[in-house]
Amino acid sequence: MEEPRHEQSAGSPEQSAAEHVDATGTHDKARGPRLREIPLRLMVPNMITVLAICAGLSGVRLAFENRFELAVAMVLLAAFLDGIDGRIARLLKATSSFGVQMDSLADIINFGVAPALVLYVFLLDQARSLGWIAALIYAIAVGLRLARFNVMAERQVKASWQSEYFVGVPAPAGAMLVLLPVYLGLLGLAPERTFALIASVYTVLIAFLMVSRLPVWSGKSENRVRRDLVLPVILVVVFYVATLMTYTWETMVVTAMAYLVSLPFGARSWQRKYGDWPGGHGNDGLPGDSE
Repeated sequence: MEEPRHEQSAGSPEQSAAEHVDATGTHDKARGPRLREIPLRLMVPNMITVLAICAGLSGVRLAFENRFELAVAMVLLAAFLDGIDGRIARLLKATSSFGVQMDSLADIINFGVAPALVLYVFLLDQARSLGWIAALIYAIAVGLRLARFNVMAERQVKASWQSEYFVGVPAPAGAMLVLLPVYLGLLGLAPERTFALIASVYTVLIAFLMVSRLPVWSGKSENRVRRDLVLPVILVVVFYVATLMTYTWETMVVTAMAYLVSLPFGARSWQRKYGDWPGGHGNDGLPGDSE
């Protein structure tokens, strides 16, 4: 006589369907919001960031094609786009964790890799291995600088001076400064070995300024322009843009030199106001700092 088979209880169909829906919902949440659920205004800053990456990488390609004027222009365009994407995100109320991470990755390319390669192809290759080492040091310094900036930005408690000063030269300014030998070369200075060796030392110096603890004025303070100075300031900006469009490389040389000259004055102003260097407070984003 055949004995009845004993099957395991699989639960009710309603229970299985509920578990399936619950598991599906968990998987959907883990994947993040679907594309159709993301408002267009949240995508605008990210699209600007992607355009900045495209501009920076296009600058590298143009450098390898010996079209250096366009290469430098694309790198500067990438820096400009990368500088406005965050402001547009705040203006549109479209800030997101994804956008922050995307912007950090774009900064590595636009302010580190692209300027280093353009400078190497244009000049530093004349210094052989020393030029390549200088380019590597600069690119790595940009990564370290951005990592420290991100750590400091995520802190819940910030020092009062952080709204007015950076610790070290910021990456966008570093990219503008490190291309100074290219500006000079485009003005007619011959890209020979001696110039390449000097440019290699200069590149390492810019890398050091970025990872240093030098207080650098950020321009983000709440200081306001007096009413009687509004029109003169607008005229100065118009004059600068006009000279930049007409005498591009001369203007960039003057801009880079003026920025370098301003660094000691910014550090002196910080010391007069706060009385000590940022490194003495232990909150500059380096490993081992207390939270």
